[in-house]
Amino acid sequence: MSVPAENIDLTRFTTPEARWARFGPYYAMFPVDFAFDVVKKYSKQGDLILDPFAGRGSSIYAGGVLGRHSLGIEINPVGWLYGAVKLEPAAKAAVLSRLKEIDEKKRYYGEAMRKMPRFFRMCYCDAVLKFLISARRNLNWKHNAADATLMSIILVYLHGKIGEGLSNQMRMTKAMGPDYSVRWWQENGFSSPPELDPRELITRKIDWRYMKGQPRVFESRVIFGDSTVELERLVGKSEKTGVKFSLLFTSPPYCDVTDYHADQWLRLWLLGGPDQPKTIQEPNKGRFVNREKYRLLLEDVFGKCSKLMADESTVYVRTDKRQYTFETTLNVLTECFPNHKVEITDKPFQKRTQTELHGNKSTEKGEVDIVLTR
Repeated sequence: MSVPAENIDLTRFTTPEARWARFGPYYAMFPVDFAFDVVKKYSKQGDLILDPFAGRGSSIYAGGVLGRHSLGIEINPVGWLYGAVKLEPAAKAAVLSRLKEIDEKKRYYGEAMRKMPRFFRMCYCDAVLKFLISARRNLNWKHNAADATLMSIILVYLHGKIGEGLSNQMRMTKAMGPDYSVRWWQENGFSSPPELDPRELITRKIDWRYMKGQPRVFESRVIFGDSTVELERLVGKSEKTGVKFSLLFTSPPYCDVTDYHADQWLRLWLLGGPDQPKTIQEPNKGRFVNREKYRLLLEDVFGKCSKLMADESTVYVRTDKRQYTFETTLNVLTECFPNHKVEITDKPFQKRTQTELHGNKSTEKGEVDIVLTR
């Protein structure tokens, strides 16, 4: 007998919805239970939910599982891939079939493996590195469901503690720089990567993820793109159809906290990016250190969102407690939604916040929820 969506227990892994809910290690992410609580409180089944800074898609997943039409936009391919896959993972048999093909093709990449920088040779054993090169070159993750699902599962276990993934000892969420990693491995007795069979490890991870089946998610998706561009298209469609969203539920990037692409450089490498950390110069992909550009981003995104929201909509935004980010976010929201009533709630996590995780030494630690209602 299936469990009603409103009663899913996210603290256990007894349903496919709970088992896929936390899929994908990602910084700046909503706690999953928090996302479900907000969706339950501020929307009803059949409502439309919008998240223009979707991350790994927790808000969209919560909305979809709970019977809401949910639409997210995410500019980082790692976050987008996690979100898109858990909303609609491919059939297990198709994923295992592609895993077998990618593993068999790794024998062609011995020369490519030997030419890889020192970091990669210390991070991965030869079998794993050839397997990763094979996945990097052969998985059509943007357009094929089985390839996307397999790639996302490989990304989850690309780096982490020894025994939990494919790499030498590393953090799971943030990839450290190559020179730092090599030096740390040498100084701490990890000069040789763990020897393991990548196909066997990934098969075990697939078996666990699919053990309870695939999640049932109601008409929801995440767009891979820049919100400043994609929202303009949505506004155009809304003007023609009259379709409006009832809940805007998001957490924008925080000003001057982290470079969201450089900190994911190793996973981005697997998706075809450079083999070392690089600050991306494209708009809205780097670290938001320019305060004027940061405010303009929020004004652009929330201004366009305001054109998509129903008159009686709710806007729920989690942001940084530090003065500039908080005041800028609050000011922009009140300008964009002048007829909404504002409520501000300080709800510190029991776990470390994204601000703390990225080195903020300010006394203004924590995060704040800004809720606007009609």
